Amino acid sequence: MNLGPWGDLTILAGVMEAVFATGVFVYISRLERRTSHPLGDQIGAHKAVLAKIRKREPLTRDEHDYAAELVADARSPLAYAIPAALFTLGFFYVVGCLYVLHVHGGNPSFRTFIGGIPMFTSINMAVQLRKVAGLGKRLRDAQVVDDRELATA
Repeated sequence: MNLGPWGDLTILAGVMEAVFATGVFVYISRLERRTSHPLGDQIGAHKAVLAKIRKREPLTRDEHDYAAELVADARSPLAYAIPAALFTLGFFYVVGCLYVLHVHGGNPSFRTFIGGIPMFTSINMAVQLRKVAGLGKRLRDAQVVDDRELATA
């Protein structure tokens, strides 16, 4: 059976989506089983802690531990399954539409390429994960201070 290039790409995208969705399920399951850090319950704590690392400001022990957790999560290869699954979903939509147009005739319209939106979004997610993962070097060099020292500074 010859499906043509669009049909073959649609099947490949479907298989890859199943693989990446399994990776997302495993990654999220691991995160849910883990005991969460107390700072993780505070709104905006991750943004504040990562900003301190970027600015090379001193961190408390709790902030350092939380930042180490965030960096470790971003460095996990399974973390990249999330943007990969989103990218593959958009790709599946685009090549699936092109396959249907190939089989039934017609020209691609704007609707055909709506799948590009999650594809671009997933690229942004991967870049953000990479940025957080790259803070590991700065985290190793970060100054850790006692809570009282930081309060008086």
